[in-house]
Amino acid sequence: MIVTDAWAPQVNGVVTTLGKTGAGLQAIGHEVRFITPQEFRSLPCPTYPEIRLSLFPSSGMRRAIEDFSPEAIHIATEGPLGMAARRYCVDNQLPFTTAFHTRFADYVHARFRIPIDISYGWLRRFHAPSRAVMVPTPAVRRELEARGFTNTVHWTRGVDTETFSPGERSALGNDRPIFLYVGRVAVEKNIEAFLDLDLPGSKWVVGEGPSRAKLERKYTGVRFEGIKTPNELASYYRAADVSVFPSLTDTFGLVMLEALACGTPVAAFPVHGPIDVIGDSGAGALHEDLRQACLSALEIDRSHARGYAERFSWSTSIKQFEQNLYPFAGDANAGSGSHEHTLANNSTQSDQVSR
Repeated sequence: MIVTDAWAPQVNGVVTTLGKTGAGLQAIGHEVRFITPQEFRSLPCPTYPEIRLSLFPSSGMRRAIEDFSPEAIHIATEGPLGMAARRYCVDNQLPFTTAFHTRFADYVHARFRIPIDISYGWLRRFHAPSRAVMVPTPAVRRELEARGFTNTVHWTRGVDTETFSPGERSALGNDRPIFLYVGRVAVEKNIEAFLDLDLPGSKWVVGEGPSRAKLERKYTGVRFEGIKTPNELASYYRAADVSVFPSLTDTFGLVMLEALACGTPVAAFPVHGPIDVIGDSGAGALHEDLRQACLSALEIDRSHARGYAERFSWSTSIKQFEQNLYPFAGDANAGSGSHEHTLANNSTQSDQVSR
């Protein structure tokens, strides 16, 4: 069972990752049940209406877990559904795993100015009972450990190299070079650091979010295209000369892999996320001066960007997720307290489940 507060119609890296993971687990023989806001009464998240916050989900969560009687529970997010599932598992002494998908503390600080240390303190308490907190990169793992998290494990990401692949590049016209941002249009993504740059050619933004209307009014020369299907998005990546990733707070940045898979080099700041994805691969340009990174990325061979992206696969990501799970006897109805395991057994137990 995978519990997530992030789900369709949201379009973001968390939703993509969970969808790919669920499908991949089913493909290797697992039965997967998602618990999402679609099953509960909900209201829009303040300042971010695309996100739905489930109302009073505890009883519905209890019924869902007991009806499904899972052999492993993964709590993907720290929202109302994640809290309800955590409470049920703790009360019934059921082992579970969690994930650290986004820098929640940084986002809350950017929106509401709540001190980062306060939010991280709450996150540390939320994840403390988890048998394994899955994190996307070694840098994020080191950062969380420095903040007192003691139960982190690695869970990488993948990219669909068939959908996101090189091809026809004329979709966006000929006002080149074309610099493209893809992602949520929100304050925590630091988009204005890109839009303020003095760059040749044209700038395009693909995505939706609470800052879109404001940014469209301010940057009249930028093309804002809204949300696109994966196939449509691939055509934007292909047409672009550089994919610009201005965020300073992302834990991974799946859009970087999508761009690279289409042959489009990435320009970004040298921070967590870009450092872990791009590093010294030569598939992108990282620089404290984002304009310099954008111009340097223009010189990168597109075939090199594509070749680097081919190293990332969803099959590897899904296998890691499976091995990080913490299987138990599947007697959620009983709420038994006898589920004592060690993380060292994860790999063996997961292999047995998959067979």
